[in-house]
Amino acid sequence: MDPVQATTLAGAGGGEISILGLFLQADLVVKFVILLLLAASIWVWAIVFEKVTSLRRANRDASLFEDRFWSGGSLDELYEVEGLRPRHPIAAVFGAAMGEWKRSSQTAGIDLSRGGVRERIDRAVVVTVTREMDRMERWMVFLASVGSVAPFVGLFGTVWGIMRSFSAIASSRNTNLSVVAPGIAEALFATA
Repeated sequence: MDPVQATTLAGAGGGEISILGLFLQADLVVKFVILLLLAASIWVWAIVFEKVTSLRRANRDASLFEDRFWSGGSLDELYEVEGLRPRHPIAAVFGAAMGEWKRSSQTAGIDLSRGGVRERIDRAVVVTVTREMDRMERWMVFLASVGSVAPFVGLFGTVWGIMRSFSAIASSRNTNLSVVAPGIAEALFATA
């Protein structure tokens, strides 16, 4: 930022500084940092909103499913309604277990009380639980990564602004506020 812009930023506006004004007068690197952080923030909030709504829906559907499951009705009817096209994780697990049980019961000559059927049902349940957990945990690694990296990206913007202040001091051989202020403003803007 040149000294004319610095003077305009520091005093001509009557002491009022806007976020947009700081952004427009910032260095290209600081603009990139701010845009990167803004994009990551928007993406994170979209994921958070999606997670909140999907977990609420899954919780509500699971409660309704449990009510139907424990109502004493036919498990075959519940499987036809919920298990074939599950809309939530519990119905998916139930559908996997019932589906494996039905396949085993339709195979001629298999005694359902034998252990092999139980192991196949257990395996189907474990695979389904793993798949549903993976689906529910989608984007969690991204959230953790952004949460870990974002402060350092902001710190980079801060360091860049301070380096610009020192560079302005060195090039003008002057430590007036009008020389230092633009870089410090960029540093604080990138930090915020």
